[in-house]
Amino acid sequence: MIELKQQGDVAILTLAHGKANALDTEFCKALTGQFEQLRKSNVRAVIVTGQGRIFSAGVDLLRLSECGAGYIRKFLPALHKLYDAAFFFPKPLVAAVNGHAIAGGCVLACCADKRIMAREGGRIGVTELLVGVPFPALAFEIMRAVTVPRYFPEAILGGATHPPDAAIERGFIDEIAEPAALMDRALATAQMLAALSPPAFALTKQQMRLPSIERMKKDGKRIEAAAVKIWTAPGTVAHIRDYVARTLKK
Repeated sequence: MIELKQQGDVAILTLAHGKANALDTEFCKALTGQFEQLRKSNVRAVIVTGQGRIFSAGVDLLRLSECGAGYIRKFLPALHKLYDAAFFFPKPLVAAVNGHAIAGGCVLACCADKRIMAREGGRIGVTELLVGVPFPALAFEIMRAVTVPRYFPEAILGGATHPPDAAIERGFIDEIAEPAALMDRALATAQMLAALSPPAFALTKQQMRLPSIERMKKDGKRIEAAAVKIWTAPGTVAHIRDYVARTLKK
């Protein structure tokens, strides 16, 4: 499900959950557990990457469509905890985006402090509204934090996915690397950040995340409750099933 190795003081997490690294309850919990352990460990930075041509295809919509509202009510808190663990991870986090990063997979990549994507490696973007679901509160904040402001409405409402050149313009990624050099660039970036004072980095990162923290404190629970209500509504579940039938079961 997750491969963990360490190179010097940098940990490398490789997502290895099926073909698409789709986010389900078990995968979210496993990833959250890894971040919690790495938070307490002696590693100075973390790289997260995928396998093959996919970083993560996002939420496992097939499972959502098959299991329905009961499963969704258990899944969304697990997804929130994953994003919380990654976005507020106090150590440097680098995403080596090896391939497609779609919807929840894009959000996961955008939790990182630095995002490097392989040239011609795939597409990245948030398709939630096309699926028929609203953004969970923290996922919305993560995308707001990284997206270039003038592109934010288009990114959220349009649901388009983009190749690396367009993704860097929108703020989804920071750098494009040749596929063969992706991990080398990610490791160099992680090592550069790992060389910084850990307490200074952690406090600076907290300051950078402060607007998101404050908005989550103020409105997070209310928005999350409203989002869960929409995600679990019979009409939404039917829309997800239709989307899966049209796009994933071709």
